[in-house]
Amino acid sequence: MATASVAFKSREDHRKQLELEEARKAGLAPAELDEDGKEINPHIPQYMSSAPWYLNAERPSLKHQRKWKSDPNYTKSWYDRGAKTFQAEKFRKGACENCGALTHDKKACVERPRKLGAKWTGKHIAPDEKIETFELDYDGKRDRWNGYDAASYKHVIQRYEARDEARGKFLKDEQLKKLEEKNNNQNKEDGVSDDEDNEDSLKVDEAKVDESKQMDFAKVEKRVRTTGGGSTGTVRNLRIREDTAKYLLNLDVNSAHYDPKTRSMREDPLPDMDPNEKFYAGDNQNRVSGQALEFKQLNVHAWEAFDKGHDVHMQAAPSQAELLYKNFKINKEKLKSHTKDKIMEKYGNAAADEVIPRELLLGQSEREVEYDRAGRIIKGQEMALPKSKYEEDVYINNHTSVWGSWWKDHQWGYKCCHQNVRNSYCTGAAGIEAAEASADLMKANIARKEATEVRSRSDKHSLRRRLPLHQLWWRNPIPCNSPFLFRRTLFPPILPPLRYR
Repeated sequence: MATASVAFKSREDHRKQLELEEARKAGLAPAELDEDGKEINPHIPQYMSSAPWYLNAERPSLKHQRKWKSDPNYTKSWYDRGAKTFQAEKFRKGACENCGALTHDKKACVERPRKLGAKWTGKHIAPDEKIETFELDYDGKRDRWNGYDAASYKHVIQRYEARDEARGKFLKDEQLKKLEEKNNNQNKEDGVSDDEDNEDSLKVDEAKVDESKQMDFAKVEKRVRTTGGGSTGTVRNLRIREDTAKYLLNLDVNSAHYDPKTRSMREDPLPDMDPNEKFYAGDNQNRVSGQALEFKQLNVHAWEAFDKGHDVHMQAAPSQAELLYKNFKINKEKLKSHTKDKIMEKYGNAAADEVIPRELLLGQSEREVEYDRAGRIIKGQEMALPKSKYEEDVYINNHTSVWGSWWKDHQWGYKCCHQNVRNSYCTGAAGIEAAEASADLMKANIARKEATEVRSRSDKHSLRRRLPLHQLWWRNPIPCNSPFLFRRTLFPPILPPLRYR
């Protein structure tokens, strides 16, 4: 048990011990001291403060709760980066063939591969690295900051300090310029200059600048008080609780995917629903509209500007990135309008000669539109059918019909001239007659060719029938019991050349 080494106590001693513990917890009696002279918290439970029986604790102590087994091999030191131990003068056996260091081989060498390594040249031998081994415990192996050098981050701090110093100097210069202009205007009117007034106004302006810097860090989110128990919450968390959750709009398993971790549903859960009655159309609709699209364009502009060499970062300096994007849009519009003016000056503007209809000028119509209380359209505005991305009813090359208006023999063509070539010039009725004549001629040629082949095959068979028997002995098999078998095999007749009629 936990307190086996403690001597037996009577009922009276046990009662006194409980009263003493209560007094210590109330602060009426001094706390108990351990073997090192340190006070023991009286509120520690007994099962934690009592030492196990096998430790044979004579006095109260908390040493069994501490880490009393320390690893002597564990150290918090780290590798000495870049340290060298020995510089050799000539190549040694077993060293790296590339640089000549004895602490690694050619495969693990991190130096530039030489055309001729140190093994063959014996020059520029690299020094040996310092090799260290550490026995780290469980915490030491998982210490992310072990061996971290804070001096490596010094250049980042120096960069930001220099930027802040330049910004303060720029603000002071701007204030001085404004004061000089103000004083010059006053001197022109009054003819009197006062240096003390200038100094006082400068101090006031600097105080305003410092106050504005401090106010930037003091901004907090606006909080509102909700109805009910008097709790507060931010504005962005407010939502009408009567609305249907997005994952309950469509309970089909194959519908839009809902991610419960991020509470996002990118696709539209009800794509076939009337757009006028739809309240939620997916998160992608919000990403490609409104300020979300502008913020995405601002990020893309910052990335492209950084790739081209500009020191701009959207997260580090958002105001600078937004100002550069604003100037970029202004310059782009100026260049676009300048190019448009040049083109109109050179070629003219035929669209400006037409008179704009009165309906478009006034923007009014007689169509009745009905809305509900939430501002959604109930009826009066039907969904417009999307047009094709291809040009319709466009006739090219003097054709009177579009491509694909005629079909024959698994090929598309023009109906006006029966041509199968896409960008051909229209030939009209003459082209149709020529195409029919060429088709008839092709059929006649094919029939003539087939008749010629049939006639040639029949002539070959008739010639074979007209040949004498002694010229066809190798073609006609002779029976085994024929008396001419031995003679015709040993002495074949001399065949005259064939003469075709």
